Amino acid sequence: MLTGCRSEKAPTKPTITASEDSLTKVSLQLNWFPEAEHGGYYTAALYGYFEEEGLDVEILPGGPNSPVIQQLVSGQADFIVGNADQVLTSRAKESDAVALLAPLQNSPRCIMVHEESGIETLADLKSMTLGISAGRAFALYMQKHLPMEDIKIVGYPGNPSIFANDQNFGQQAYVFSEPFTAKTLGANPRTLMVSDIGYNPYTSLLIATRQRIESEPKLIEKIVRASQKGWIHYLKDATKTNEHIHSLNEEMGLEILAFGTEILQSLCLPDDLSEDQLGKMTLERWTQLRDQLIEIELIDDTVNPVDAFLPTN
Repeated sequence: MLTGCRSEKAPTKPTITASEDSLTKVSLQLNWFPEAEHGGYYTAALYGYFEEEGLDVEILPGGPNSPVIQQLVSGQADFIVGNADQVLTSRAKESDAVALLAPLQNSPRCIMVHEESGIETLADLKSMTLGISAGRAFALYMQKHLPMEDIKIVGYPGNPSIFANDQNFGQQAYVFSEPFTAKTLGANPRTLMVSDIGYNPYTSLLIATRQRIESEPKLIEKIVRASQKGWIHYLKDATKTNEHIHSLNEEMGLEILAFGTEILQSLCLPDDLSEDQLGKMTLERWTQLRDQLIEIELIDDTVNPVDAFLPTN
């Protein structure tokens, strides 16, 4: 994902209050700078879906290494956006984070290589430099399940500029972001989806604490319902939302945002999933991810996948 935008600091205390116009004020902390992966949440704000539920939601941008789980459990943010593996690894540290909605059913995580490299699958990765966050769960899973012969691992560069100038360089990416930018820089990227080797955590989750779920169930119902409406709308018509995201993050041009929205269609509604099922989660998927994280020794079997997400009807 790309860096650089106007950023704001998260509030330093819980923000749930009743505003003068009787809307309940809450904060939603993003895991990155505003971009397409947050489109549904911005749409819910722009088109009044939060307001229809009696909510005034302040969406706070993140950045590199945004400590969203810590912000959630410390009360600096009422809700956060994060990924399913973050939920489980944090629960191993007793965070009590719980996923409420999973807009991206399939992970956008990919490895970007040059078409000219001849590499066609993740199993083909060899004899190259790979810019990747080595300690992240997806990277550990790759290292355990792939040969990765003669791979020199360096830190994730944050953007595709090195990639564009080095035919022997590959890097982690989100499929709706860096590949587009790499093309604008003159490169010819090929994207290899990490989900192809079975590692496919829910992404861009709406997350709260168990305490919040138990103490304010109506609030949870409202923000989930409004967020789902926002995502459905965004996938149908992203124009106004993308203009707003661009105003917040100038590096996200309208063309890359339109590209991202198109890619998101298959990530949010794969296999002809119906609109009313958008964001739904299954215990099977959470259990599979739990077992994968145990395999790469990030958590142990004391983490119960049942507790990691909010079931829906």
